[in-house]
Amino acid sequence: MFKQFGGKITPELKNRYAQSPNWKDGKFENLVETGMDFSLKDLPGMLYKLFFQKGNTTPNRDLPIMPIDLEAFLAPSDSIKYIWYGHGVFLLRVNGKTLLIDPMFGPDAAPISPFGSKRFTKNTLEIIDTLPNIDLMLLTHDHYDHLDLASMKKLIPKIKSYYVALGSARHLEAWGVNPTLITEFDWWDSANFAEIDITFTPSRHFSGRGLNDRAKSLWGGWVFKTATESLYLTGDGGYGPHFKVIGERLGPFDYGLIECGQYGEKWHQIHMFPEESITAALDSKIKQGMPYHWAGFKLALHDWTEPADEFVNYAAEKGFEYTLPKLGAINTLKDPRITQKWWSNFL
Repeated sequence: MFKQFGGKITPELKNRYAQSPNWKDGKFENLVETGMDFSLKDLPGMLYKLFFQKGNTTPNRDLPIMPIDLEAFLAPSDSIKYIWYGHGVFLLRVNGKTLLIDPMFGPDAAPISPFGSKRFTKNTLEIIDTLPNIDLMLLTHDHYDHLDLASMKKLIPKIKSYYVALGSARHLEAWGVNPTLITEFDWWDSANFAEIDITFTPSRHFSGRGLNDRAKSLWGGWVFKTATESLYLTGDGGYGPHFKVIGERLGPFDYGLIECGQYGEKWHQIHMFPEESITAALDSKIKQGMPYHWAGFKLALHDWTEPADEFVNYAAEKGFEYTLPKLGAINTLKDPRITQKWWSNFL
């Protein structure tokens, strides 16, 4: 179990992190004041509701994930391809390269909890065996629902290089990744990979895997720009002024992967409600987008379909163009919009 915690923080690492303008008083900080509105005395009641409440909190049967058509995925294209595997996992094909974001294919998003949070789809670790080699893996932050030890054990032989949030490399190195393959990113750091301009952007969240490493690594989103297209993945986080700044500095974006799910009143500042997800999309100048961070696990008290249903409602109200890809389906940024609510078959 302790290997799940990842790498330990050494004095040398703390000194390196302290060179970041976002490291203050021994930890990374958000751009605006951010917290959670519950105390330790609230925790037992919240956990009981989270793991034992009844209602439309999980699908009525396992969610299917379409098997990958490797020939179609690897075929040349003049548009970015993407596959969503539920929650925060995306496989991209850009400029002839395969990119994997937040590779959590494991069965449980709370592996150190006595209750656990089981995935809505079974045997997802087996998906890794069907994937092509990964030219670049990217990581938004180190939480268990985005970075999974079991997944990494299977993925490491497939991955050629890594771009990760500052402070996250220590976990990968502890699990056997060659440090020379890893590049850490502070907010606004950029690199060019296979003629793709990639930038790590701020979000309003936190990090940590163990008992003493809260906010000891960074969190954020990723922007991808080719000569003809642009894509913005927001990363986990609450609504804030950073979205307008990202839109002004790097937008507009042809497409957005927009966090929407696992929110709650007591942690409102670290996960957006659906209406805020639409506002964030408009602030950051996303032309069309989809909601993610749902359809994978129950990590909040809302119905499992509420994030997507409400995202669609607010998108229609605000005139934002959305699309609703199925799990495992190959999509491109130029595809016609998908507006059918596929999840209605699992209520």
